[in-house]
Amino acid sequence: MRVLVVDDDRKTASFVSKALKSDGFAVDVLHSGDDALQAIRVTPFDAVVLDIMLAGRDGLSVVRQLRAQGNRTPVLLLSARGEANERIEGLNAGADDYVPKPFVLEEVIARVRALVRRGGDVKSTVLRVADLSLDTTTHQAERGGRTIELTTREYRLLEYLMRSAGRICTRMMILEKVWDYHFDPGSNIVDVYVRKLRDKIDADSPVKLLHTVRGSGYVIREP
Repeated sequence: MRVLVVDDDRKTASFVSKALKSDGFAVDVLHSGDDALQAIRVTPFDAVVLDIMLAGRDGLSVVRQLRAQGNRTPVLLLSARGEANERIEGLNAGADDYVPKPFVLEEVIARVRALVRRGGDVKSTVLRVADLSLDTTTHQAERGGRTIELTTREYRLLEYLMRSAGRICTRMMILEKVWDYHFDPGSNIVDVYVRKLRDKIDADSPVKLLHTVRGSGYVIREP
């Protein structure tokens, strides 16, 4: 399960991130509302832990924009101000839960676990692009009724690309989200796996879905 932590207090963000990682979550950390919106657009997070009092675009604005775009990723708000009217404003903006600062880390983890479970209950398990489908529960891929056998890494790559359908995914983005590398290892591992995946999903179809954007990266999109 992947969680995004957004807090411009780097010490708080680090504490929350370490606690979530120790509980088995994969965690990304950002420090601004604008960066958070961009990340959520391209990455399928299972939950977001979001501070309200961010410099620039604040947490409430981030939640409102996500919900206006139809994004239902569960959001847990954090705030140093615990007044009832702020909690109500946050929930009315579309947040799923609220924890005032100072907080107990164990409570934050417990609430994130609950949000992830709740989000999993309502999240569609089947991703679709044209006649390509991917069941994220069984890891079964099909195209035009034909079953596609995938390795674990090919599955993760296809899931990431399909969740980002229509958007260009750079090699560095793919390395971070599929291989959990936060550096370029200086190899062509991404290109190799994209070629393998393309052979499996596009080779027997006249309509190609996985495209190379020269100089940028890769994208899955409908014709």
